[in-house]
Amino acid sequence: MLDINYIIENKEKVKELLKRKNYEADIDSLCEHILEKRKIQREVETNKSEQNKLSKSVPQVKKEGGDVTKIFEEVKHLAALNKEKEEKLEVLEKEINSVLVALPNLPDEDLLPGEKENNKPIYFYKDKPSFSFKIKDHVELAESLGLIDYERGAKVSGAGTWFYTSLGAQLEWALLNFFISEHLKDGFTFMLPPHILNYDSGFTAGQFPKFENDIFKLDLPDQFKFMLPTAETALVNYYRNEILSGKDLPKKFFAYTPCYRKEAGTNRAEERGMIRGYQFNKVEMVEYTADNDSDRAFEELVNKAKTLVEKLGLHFRITKLAAGDCSHSMARTYDIEIYFPSLDIYKEVSSVSNARSYQARRGMMRYKDEEGKMHYMHTLNGSGLATSRVFPALLEQYQNEDGSVTIPEVLRPFMGGLTVLKPIKK
Repeated sequence: MLDINYIIENKEKVKELLKRKNYEADIDSLCEHILEKRKIQREVETNKSEQNKLSKSVPQVKKEGGDVTKIFEEVKHLAALNKEKEEKLEVLEKEINSVLVALPNLPDEDLLPGEKENNKPIYFYKDKPSFSFKIKDHVELAESLGLIDYERGAKVSGAGTWFYTSLGAQLEWALLNFFISEHLKDGFTFMLPPHILNYDSGFTAGQFPKFENDIFKLDLPDQFKFMLPTAETALVNYYRNEILSGKDLPKKFFAYTPCYRKEAGTNRAEERGMIRGYQFNKVEMVEYTADNDSDRAFEELVNKAKTLVEKLGLHFRITKLAAGDCSHSMARTYDIEIYFPSLDIYKEVSSVSNARSYQARRGMMRYKDEEGKMHYMHTLNGSGLATSRVFPALLEQYQNEDGSVTIPEVLRPFMGGLTVLKPIKK
């Protein structure tokens, strides 16, 4: 949620920044409603003060033999006025909140306007892999190596799902173990959050109300529960409605979870296999920082995600997203995008984002500085990493002419020392 005072004091700037995100809102009307609300609140307080003053005068007037009828009439009149004003306030409050909760986060001022067309690659690791033989795509490799069973996954669940089988399950778990071990080395706290969340969690994360139809909602009586689309949704609610001491910040967490999303792949080549599915595994990083420390934390998370892919030896790039391609809740996002040789395209395996105070305002997550002054925390998140795209990219980039795939060195300790995945005999 945005700061109301900031909107009032920087109305034109807010309009311009929202325009960069291709978002239209009647900011003029919002500001008018906010100022009208404040005016009526002052009038209500003035009336209440006058009511109290008049009520307190009654004993003295009676003592002096005076007539208190007019005093009671004036108190009654002020009470009636206040009732009318408070009804107006209630209507205004609903109108203001309906606009505020829907507003996206403001993009950082250095971001280009527009969407994907203005995304800018800012870093490349290694050259694109080249091959002296006709390469296979990840779907063909996964099946020939006996790593993934798409057919039976679809049979027991439906399209957009799969079984990891045998060495495929081991490779998936090796990736997760590698990511977890690296985060532990860097001093992040390991968390295993619940997978079923309540409405307030989705609201605080900024996914509700706008994206309420994008999640898997559970059909429960008198309860709103949904399956987490990413561990970020749980982790950024950990300190909801809490006040921390500034000296205890930053807080650095990471979590492993499956992620559940309605949006699955299509028949397009770039979404085949496990590139986009209803359920996938991910290790997610989240930081809570002081309001003047989130730029440092952002660079830290970008570097952590980047280092993981570098240690796997995979060719990738980092892309700075344009304002309109940043998600609803985020002020800034860099994507770590891994290369798929069979398609000659890059696919995101990590989005590192800074929400600044947007999520903290929605979830009332604050801290006190050394002088006792209250601030909203800043929240950041980044995948570290999503395996459903690392796995297939690894198969494609490390494939050999005989159909085998070399296992990256960093994963071998988690694969019982195995160095190569070989095609299975049928």
